[in-house]
Amino acid sequence: MLMTGSGKTARVHYLPGTFRVLSDGDHVVCAVTGERIALHELRYWSVERQEPYVDAEASLKAERRSAGR
Repeated sequence: MLMTGSGKTARVHYLPGTFRVLSDGDHVVCAVTGERIALHELRYWSVERQEPYVDAEASLKAERRSAGR
């Protein structure tokens, strides 16, 4: 269930190709940039690290950071 306009950060479990909202909210926060990401715009995340990313560039930065580069 997506709650629009609540202003709350959702708690999310990231799965391959999808995600499950564990607690109501309308956004998550990018693990790299700290930007808010509306749930309906969320396209990038790491299942392994359980973190969301605002875009592909942020996802790549997180991947490189995780690999020690």
